[in-house]
Parts: sequence; C-alpha cells; structure tokens
Amino acid sequence: MPTTEEMICVTCPMGCTLQVTHENETLLDIDGNTCRRGIEYVKSELTDPRRMVATTVRVKGGLHPLVPVYTAEPFPKPRIFELLDALREVEVEAPVAIEQAVLPDALGTGIDVVASRDMPPHE
Repeated sequence: MPTTEEMICVTCPMGCTLQVTHENETLLDIDGNTCRRGIEYVKSELTDPRRMVATTVRVKGGLHPLVPVYTAEPFPKPRIFELLDALREVEVEAPVAIEQAVLPDALGTGIDVVASRDMPPHE
C-alpha cells in the first residue's frame, strides 16, 4: 500500500520540502524538489539512509582528555547507536594526528572513524 510522507532534502542549502509517495523502498512519486538531487536523496533515504557521525574518544596522555572524531564517509543510520557504543570503548594514545584512524573499518562497514584534529601529548 503506497505511503505519502514529507521529507526535507538536505543535499543543498535550498532545503526543499518534498512530498514523497512510496511503497516500501520503491519511490512512486516526488513533488517539491527544485533540482534532481532531491530525487537521489529520497531514493537513498528509502533504501540505505546514511549520516555523518561526529563525536569524541578518550585520549591517554594527551593535552586534552578527548579528541574529536568523525566518520570518513556517511555511516548506515540504523547502526549509529551501535557505533557510538563501540566508540565509548576506544581510547587512543597521544600523540594523535589529524585524519588518523581511531577505529578502522568500524563495525565491519569499511568506514573508518578518524580524528578531526591533532592531539599532542601532555607535557
């Protein structure tokens, strides 16, 4: 049975409000997009929604106790809380370099979680 719902496209600054009709993962109709990126966004949201994830992990011997990290690519949305649980267990040793993988191949997805800044050791 077809379902109609409203989505806000986040692929560009326009932030179009989309009226989307779909049956499960099959897109039937879309209205409200001002560019074709809206169509691709909706298809992705219906079949494999992903998000960038940013948080912090503990640093042993660092200038600060935490270093900010992010996923190198958008991460599967249904597994974000599982990822955050795994990152709570991660502790890296200083020094940490920007873009250093702090959790390679996170949860077997092939996506690395990397540091978003350098973290020198505490002197």
